[in-house]
Amino acid sequence: MTTTAQEVRYSQPYRYAVTVGLVAYGVVHLLIAWIALQLAFGKSSQEASQQGALRELADKPLGGVLLWVVAIGLFALAVWQVLQVIWGHLETHKKLSSVGRAIVYVVLAISAVKVAVGSGGSGTGQQRSVSARLMEHGWGRAVIIAAGVAILAIGCYHVYKGITKKFTEDLVGGVSDVTILLGRIGYGAKGLAYAVVGVLFGWAAIAYDPQKAGGLDTALHTIKEQPAGSVLLAVLAAGIAAFGAYCFSWSRNARR
Repeated sequence: MTTTAQEVRYSQPYRYAVTVGLVAYGVVHLLIAWIALQLAFGKSSQEASQQGALRELADKPLGGVLLWVVAIGLFALAVWQVLQVIWGHLETHKKLSSVGRAIVYVVLAISAVKVAVGSGGSGTGQQRSVSARLMEHGWGRAVIIAAGVAILAIGCYHVYKGITKKFTEDLVGGVSDVTILLGRIGYGAKGLAYAVVGVLFGWAAIAYDPQKAGGLDTALHTIKEQPAGSVLLAVLAAGIAAFGAYCFSWSRNARR
């Protein structure tokens, strides 16, 4: 079984699947950026989140087919990260990072499948519903605060990766200065978005108000409500778009 899995890891079809997955991941972020930009200077009909981006994709010509391609590609990325953990000879913190990525890819892939079959609901609404149920229990607020701290830590780590260029450890071969710049901007923007989400979770628990808890869509709306919020949101949208563009370069130079 070990030999078979290693053969899969180094097979050409598997490499193509990982490439498609990273391109799909980039497209999702570009769609999120587009929705966020519409939110900054107008009114977007879609939720500014990964689920909203998938629904935006579903509305395009051949959207259903594209969603299945995205889902398959993201499942391939999850397998890629699992194989990295098992046979990648990674350090402990990198293995934990790969496990986290695998979970993110699986969740997003499942969301793509749900949207493709017409059962994808509002991610923000579901998060608020879960938060409300948790707050019915004495330990629920502690769980929400812990989740907020974890999300905030992820955001800080993304910013750290952008500043220190740690993301280049995921790349092989000749990498252009443009790719490095896109990665630094993209990881910084994603980190800021995660940080806002984490703060909102903590705020919801402290205020005992599940309506304050939410995902990326809630975070972007919160940013828009601040002084010069539309400008700040447009800048953040540009950063998320930079990450999407970085994913295209990542797909060509991924360390497998």
